[in-house]
Amino acid sequence: MDLHNAQAFTRRHFLGTGLTLASASMALPAFLQRSAFGLPMAAPGMSSIPGVDEDKILVVLQLGGGNDGLNTVIPYGDDNYYRRRTGINIPSNRVLELSQNSGVGLHPSLAAFKELHDEGMLSIIQGIGYPNPNRSHFKSMDIWHTADTSGTGQGWLGKYFDAECCGYGKGESGSPDGTQSQRAPSASSGSTTGEMQGQPGIAIGREAPLAMQGRKAMPISFETPDLFRWTGVEVHESLEKPYTTITKHGVRDGVDTDSTAGFLMRTTLDAQVSSDLIRKAVRQQPLAQYPGNALGRDMAMVASMIRAGLGTRVYYVSLGGFDTHAGQGNQNGRHANLLQTFATTIRAFYQDLSASENDARVLTMVFSEFGRRVSQNASGGTDHGTAAPMFLVGPMVKPGLIGDHPSLSDLDNGDLKYKIDFRSVYASILEDWLSADSKTILERSYRKLPVFG
Repeated sequence: MDLHNAQAFTRRHFLGTGLTLASASMALPAFLQRSAFGLPMAAPGMSSIPGVDEDKILVVLQLGGGNDGLNTVIPYGDDNYYRRRTGINIPSNRVLELSQNSGVGLHPSLAAFKELHDEGMLSIIQGIGYPNPNRSHFKSMDIWHTADTSGTGQGWLGKYFDAECCGYGKGESGSPDGTQSQRAPSASSGSTTGEMQGQPGIAIGREAPLAMQGRKAMPISFETPDLFRWTGVEVHESLEKPYTTITKHGVRDGVDTDSTAGFLMRTTLDAQVSSDLIRKAVRQQPLAQYPGNALGRDMAMVASMIRAGLGTRVYYVSLGGFDTHAGQGNQNGRHANLLQTFATTIRAFYQDLSASENDARVLTMVFSEFGRRVSQNASGGTDHGTAAPMFLVGPMVKPGLIGDHPSLSDLDNGDLKYKIDFRSVYASILEDWLSADSKTILERSYRKLPVFG
């Protein structure tokens, strides 16, 4: 293959068959396409993107299946809770009380979250939902991901990437005049913030979530570092180490940067460097003891990438299994184990971040697509419901309860009435943590919440 020959391969052929990464993710071709669209990065000689605060990071943990909020943040001071859940309630003497006389506490499996709360690092936002709630897993998750009750359009984080990291609204290619950016990522082996400007979001999993998919920006997604590798050499031996023969501008001397050959070179460089940097980052040993499960592994990888100084703004991780239609009352059952899994993992994650002095940079948001019905069902479980709590974790949050717990007597056909629109939480994070214009991203104004201390 002669990369100097602009006619050797079309862009379509290149992206479709030439340079791929060994991953099950359907989003990776779009990752390669970012170079084709010329998404802007820092100018030569700069280590950051103008106007973007790269010091702050958001980690999103999605609890898939619809977590039962009433058995997570428990209104043990309300007799209605015990009357409606005779077989699956948590006895008041086992509830982890959050504050004296609050009448609200945590499931006993959330002892690690209680520790975070007592250390001033846990904010619990009660009664989160949206108008006319949808009880379908897929539709409700789409609503949360797009921040639109129609469940259509780009993801809210994807729109954030477009607006703040990739020049959304500044011309077709992202630059103010619509011209194509020519800069490729640095191929150095250092780990300063800013090396990964082209990858604003990384998702751990087989597929990139809709929440992170924008009009131009697409996240990287992978399950394990072993699956995230450069495979250019499998196409041609000349692609084994493409960046060794490419200049700092992303192309070889004598090659027109606007030609197809220039495009191919910039794309190979982007893919090679990204693969190398991420694999190197996650090979680091954790600085804390994580639970020996998949979520522990995933969050340890995120902590390692943060410690390595990747310029990634948002990381996305998921934990499924919360669709507890039966057998929920067992104190050592699935729901209790799931709660313990994510609480102990988040606790270890912040111990890891603290050891590397990165904890103050990282805000973690935990959500589920909906809560469960107030009353238990005949199978000793709970069916799809509506409002549920969200969690924000980090030393920057305002600790404790935010908002009132939904009423267990004033119901909407057996479901909780939501108190706070979830997009108010998004607006607060966008404005007060990521320094972004939430009205532009969410396409309307939402009341911010006092979630930061």
